[in-house]
Amino acid sequence: MVVEDDPSVVRLLSSLLEDDGYQPVVADTGPEALELLDSVGAELVLLDLTLAGPWSGNEVLRRLRTTSDIPVIIVSGKAGEVDRIVGLEMGADDYVTKPFSPRELMARVRAVLRRRPIGGGDDRDGVVAAGPVRMDVDRHLVTVHGHSLDLPLKEFQLLEVLVRNAELVLSRTRLIEAVWGPEYYGDTKTLDVHVKRLRTKIEPDRHRPRHIVNVRGIGYKFTIR
Repeated sequence: MVVEDDPSVVRLLSSLLEDDGYQPVVADTGPEALELLDSVGAELVLLDLTLAGPWSGNEVLRRLRTTSDIPVIIVSGKAGEVDRIVGLEMGADDYVTKPFSPRELMARVRAVLRRRPIGGGDDRDGVVAAGPVRMDVDRHLVTVHGHSLDLPLKEFQLLEVLVRNAELVLSRTRLIEAVWGPEYYGDTKTLDVHVKRLRTKIEPDRHRPRHIVNVRGIGYKFTIR
């Protein structure tokens, strides 16, 4: 999510996120940002401090931290040491000053997301489950509707990430980093190939998937139905 009221900065940040595989949601006021986070959700917030409207960026951050630990990177023209310290102590994960290097900003976005584990899921004694899928992570065991499956490592890891985050949309970039690592620079179609293989094994009809669902322009999610 981009929380910024300068149209030129919004265009730049949105373009950078889209180029990295994300589907940014934009808000130009604090109340709109919190409303969108509640209704749509996001993986990370890029937050300006000098917003139009009733709330400053610091007020948005304060309110956000009462209910959420979503990663927040402040992107602000306020470059003073006090501003940076206050932002970080209020709960921001990083602070970037304007004007910024696009490459550095996106490196910081990826670094912040890597520090945050993906999903908690239903984890009892190493077991995660959603819908018909039950996974014993410690013993590398998977059952679907009670029937055992033999999955290669990457398919197992991909399914685990999806199941832990059931009903949440995960971007292609986030999935690739979680399964193949942040240094992976191969073809992103690798993800689609593994999804196709998983669908063949767990879906009643792989051509009409019910559980591993494509979210156009963003990535995939695991649905419980």
